[in-house]
Amino acid sequence: MSVLRSLLLVAAVATALAGVVAVLFSVQDGLVTWAMLLTLGCASLLAAHALVRRRERLGPLRRQFAFAVAIVIGQLLVAMVAGALLMFVSAHDAAIVLVITVLAGVVAVRAAQLFAGGVMRDIDGLRHTLAAVGEGSREPSAATGSADELAELAAAANATIDRLGRTEGARRDLVAAVSHDLRTPITSLQLLVEAVDDDIVDAATRRRYLGQMGTHIRALSNLIEDLFELSRLEAGEIRWTLQQVCVEDLVAETVEAMRPNAEAEGVQVRMLVPPALEPARANPEKLQRVLFNLLQNAIRHTPPDGSVTVLAEAAPRGLHIEVADTGPGIGEADRGHVFEPSYRGGAEAARTRAGAGLGLAISRAIVEAHGGRIWLEDADSGTRVRFWLPLEEGVAVEADPYRPVSVS
Repeated sequence: MSVLRSLLLVAAVATALAGVVAVLFSVQDGLVTWAMLLTLGCASLLAAHALVRRRERLGPLRRQFAFAVAIVIGQLLVAMVAGALLMFVSAHDAAIVLVITVLAGVVAVRAAQLFAGGVMRDIDGLRHTLAAVGEGSREPSAATGSADELAELAAAANATIDRLGRTEGARRDLVAAVSHDLRTPITSLQLLVEAVDDDIVDAATRRRYLGQMGTHIRALSNLIEDLFELSRLEAGEIRWTLQQVCVEDLVAETVEAMRPNAEAEGVQVRMLVPPALEPARANPEKLQRVLFNLLQNAIRHTPPDGSVTVLAEAAPRGLHIEVADTGPGIGEADRGHVFEPSYRGGAEAARTRAGAGLGLAISRAIVEAHGGRIWLEDADSGTRVRFWLPLEEGVAVEADPYRPVSVS
């Protein structure tokens, strides 16, 4: 199809130019001009298409540019010779134009070499940078000497290198955090097993030790399950059955389940959900897992006599759910990383002091698997974690007078 388009373009331009010649001089001149332009144009573009299909044989870009210029200049030279032979111009005029054309060809080839040299330097820089990244380096920064598409490619490469560096750093932090969280219960289990095995404790103490062993085993089981779930979520290997979920009932159930933990910490938990809120399109168990994670973090980081509020509201094509607390909040430098696995910044930005830092990462993966997104809302004080979920397809979202209540 591309060849046909090229031939049609040449035919159209040749016909138009030949028409101009026919009007200015004669119909015979117009026909001769049309035949010459059509022949030269089609031959040149067919040659260009043939070279493009065999680019791998041409080698470097410098050579490819040179061939492109050669096609154009060659066409001009042939046109001048044909014009002289057909007596369109005198031999004297044809010779002068031919000399000028040759000089123009030399200049064009040299200009193409100069442009190709700059392009090749940029490409060589990008190639060396990517080769270094492939060998494991995360320090190189791609740069170009222009502001063209290659500069955009270099910027994209730098962004990818930065993401790779942050991802590897996050994985190293995750391994370190998980190793720490595994070491503590395993060490305790080893000491408890040795104490029970040596028969140095009485029956009551043995039962107490067995209870402590069960606690550590459950902690290990929960950590392993979190890691397994996070890996499956990030790999996109989980498919859930989605249904219409009554957000008011789900939030109420979750808040009531977390109320004893909040009361033990001296924290007040309340919910603000408007009546007749449209149902969410979600998996109820996974959605509740997100709420549990957010509430646990909020309660853990809220001082006594503080409060945690769960609120929901209608949103364009979906709904918003937010968990807000009156804790110390999250520093500006850490806000962009709180949903990364095991991230710990200033004031424990990952907000998972008692674990490996997987709660918010799992919450983000669950929300995104539902087609939603989760983020930190700006807050004068405390922390506000908000996420958006889509409604059931075909359900219209009407304007709702309810507005979220600010928590200070």
